[in-house]
Amino acid sequence: MKIGMNMLLWTNHVTEQHFDIVETLKKTGYDGIELFLGSGDEAHYSKLGNFFSKMDMGVTAVAALDPEENIASPDKKVREAGLDKLKWSIDMTAASNGEVICGPYHSTFAFFTRQPPTSEERSRSAEMLRKAAEYAEKANIILAPEAVNRFECYLYNTMADLKTLVEKVDHPNFGAMYDTHHSNIEEKSQEGAIKTIAPYLKHVHISENDRGTPGSGQVNWESAFKGLRDIGYDGWLTIEAFSTIIPEFANAINVWRDYSPAEEIYTKGIEFIRKGMNADY
Repeated sequence: MKIGMNMLLWTNHVTEQHFDIVETLKKTGYDGIELFLGSGDEAHYSKLGNFFSKMDMGVTAVAALDPEENIASPDKKVREAGLDKLKWSIDMTAASNGEVICGPYHSTFAFFTRQPPTSEERSRSAEMLRKAAEYAEKANIILAPEAVNRFECYLYNTMADLKTLVEKVDHPNFGAMYDTHHSNIEEKSQEGAIKTIAPYLKHVHISENDRGTPGSGQVNWESAFKGLRDIGYDGWLTIEAFSTIIPEFANAINVWRDYSPAEEIYTKGIEFIRKGMNADY
């Protein structure tokens, strides 16, 4: 088991000015950090990767697609643009020595057709993701898209949904991510949902129902930790929490207030994960 911290609590674009935060996370006991792949070139991400490697900090990443890059779109040009974005994301992750790319990139975040998902949309998405997985294999990177709650996505909301996607893509470099926040909204049981996706689980986000400090809200953590332990999960457990520090990005993800102090989130969060994963349920 490795514990990570998503840098979106502080920024959507990590630069040298954030290295002190990474150093603090290392001292706190974190095994790695998670980057949002928003902008930058290969030289930028290589510089980050060199710094993280010297600190012995692992790296995972989050990718997302803009509306003009939606790989579920009926427009071939839009789908191809999405595939290009995913290939860029893979290249930047490789430059930063990253292992996993998570995120809701099976479609465009917060884009809705106002209709239920169709088999054609899901097939188009899977086709592009298969090509992305083949590209990721060359870089030894795992793609692990996430099911997102109904208010942010319509294509894949549950682990049962996501399982069908992974099986349709059918590639060793393509798996699934589990997020306790989204599951708190969409699933009947954290434990049950984890067991559903267990054969394909490659990444986990530890996130409270209000995106604040893990353990301070309403997520059924005993069920979540028990489920992870029962399946023998030993990958990344990465805390995802948000703030209003960058208004433009915060507004894009519907964050209108600070849920918990940043220091409380990363200090109490890591203690909570360790306690939860070692509890005798």
